[in-house]
Amino acid sequence: MNKPDYNKMMKEQAAGAADGEKLLLHSCCGPCSTRCLEALKEKFAVTVFYYNPNITDPAEYEKRKGEQLRLLRETGWADFLDCDYAPEEFFDAAKGFEEAREGGARCYECYRLRLERTARTAKEYGFAWFCSTLSVSPHKNAAWLNRLGEEMQGKYGVKWLYNDFKKENGYLRSVRLAEAHKLYRQNYCGCVFSDWTKKNDG
Repeated sequence: MNKPDYNKMMKEQAAGAADGEKLLLHSCCGPCSTRCLEALKEKFAVTVFYYNPNITDPAEYEKRKGEQLRLLRETGWADFLDCDYAPEEFFDAAKGFEEAREGGARCYECYRLRLERTARTAKEYGFAWFCSTLSVSPHKNAAWLNRLGEEMQGKYGVKWLYNDFKKENGYLRSVRLAEAHKLYRQNYCGCVFSDWTKKNDG
């Protein structure tokens, strides 16, 4: 069975949408958002939604949020919608999965937490569409993200924009755009349970 081509599906959906429809883009960080915004901004009226309770260190959270805001100020590519910093919501979602392998069940629950909040917020604020920057990373499972997006579309009645932003050298493009804007690039997802945290402890 052929795997779904989520990048192609996104292009087909965008072609069928009216110009300027409101889209809520969950963003994990400024660097990852660069390529996604570049791909979306000409078609949609994008608002970046910064909901990342998985970033369990407050200083790291504020640093990443500051870089996201700086990118948007410099480019004007999207509006910004913030939310309260609530790492306890991530810890609740990760409960029982603390020792799960990187890219496994804990990550799936983290995806679910953030996509559900995005879909619920999109409905609350009257957005026509929602999606996430997460698929731009080669470390993130695009099939999981799109299945969860479908699920939240059914639950909240807001259209999920299929995506796999790493396609067409999307990740490389995000790196180059981040370099051009001199954005801080973190070396782990933000989660205290991340393998990257342990590898970078010294």
